[in-house]
Order: sequence, then structure tokens, then C-alpha cells
Amino acid sequence: MDKQISRSTDQSPFKTGRRSLFIGGVLVLIIAITPFLFYSYDSFPRDSTTWETSLFSLSTSYPSLHHLVWYFVGKAVPLLLLLIWFFTCKHWWHWIILVPIAMYAFQLWGVMNENWEMDEMEIYYVIPLMMVLIPLVYLVRAKLFNEVRDNDLSSFEEDLLVKKTFWQQIKDLFR
Repeated sequence: MDKQISRSTDQSPFKTGRRSLFIGGVLVLIIAITPFLFYSYDSFPRDSTTWETSLFSLSTSYPSLHHLVWYFVGKAVPLLLLLIWFFTCKHWWHWIILVPIAMYAFQLWGVMNENWEMDEMEIYYVIPLMMVLIPLVYLVRAKLFNEVRDNDLSSFEEDLLVKKTFWQQIKDLFR
């Protein structure tokens, strides 16, 4: 006797596939238009620090609006692509992408606040994040490799006792 498969509209694989295709299509479209987003700074005035429209007025302390938008898209477009990469990556190491995301976010914040020294100071804000993320990602890596190698600690201890040159140690990190 065959069981009847209930096909409600919420659990239909076709509906999930459509949603996934839609989200994937939107992401592909966003990635495809990033060159146009990046070069949009060419459409802003080069010799004016104020831009007035019927909807809003924008003024800046940068040499021109062209410069402001160039700095903005130079930080926003890579940040957008890194965020897409972070949220769509299925690898165990994707958390380390938060370091460049934080770096670009601080730089973008500095551009929006017209803080010219922010590019030089963001490392002091990113270092605490790095101090947490890098050891955590490395611990996850060590735990995964420990599982892959079947918890063979005796061979690990023997490997630690062997004297190696600096370059041999570097090679071992990437094997």
C-alpha cells in the first residue's frame, strides 16, 4: 500500500524551488550590475560640492560630489559583494569573511561621516574582531581535521616531536 504524499502549498518542493530560483536570480542580478553601480560616480558633478534637486539637497566637505560618491562606491560595492559571499558561502571557514566585511563597513562609515582619518584608524576597531574570529576559525579547522584524521593523537604527538625548519612548518600548515 502506497502512502499518499500530502502536498500543502507551504511544503511543496516546487514552491521552495521557485523561491530559491527567485533569490538566486536577484543575487545574480545584483552581482551583474555591480560594475554599473561602481562607475555611477561619473554621473555626479565634478566641480560642485552641492547638489540640489527638487527632492533633496546634498553638500559635502570633499573637494566635489564626484569625489564623495567615488569614495562611497569604492567601499560600498566590495562590502555588498562580501556580504553576498558571506551569506551564500557553505564552507566552514566563511566566518573569517567577517574581517574584511568589518574593515569595509568601518571605512564606509568614515566616508559617510566625512571622517578623513577613518581609513587610518579602522584597524584599531577591526583588531578586537580579529582576535576573536581568527582563533575561533582556527579551532573549528583543527576540530574538523581532527575528525577527518580519526582522532589519531599518537601520530599527532609524533609529528610535534619531529624538528622542522621554518619552511617545513609553513608547508605543513597548507597540506
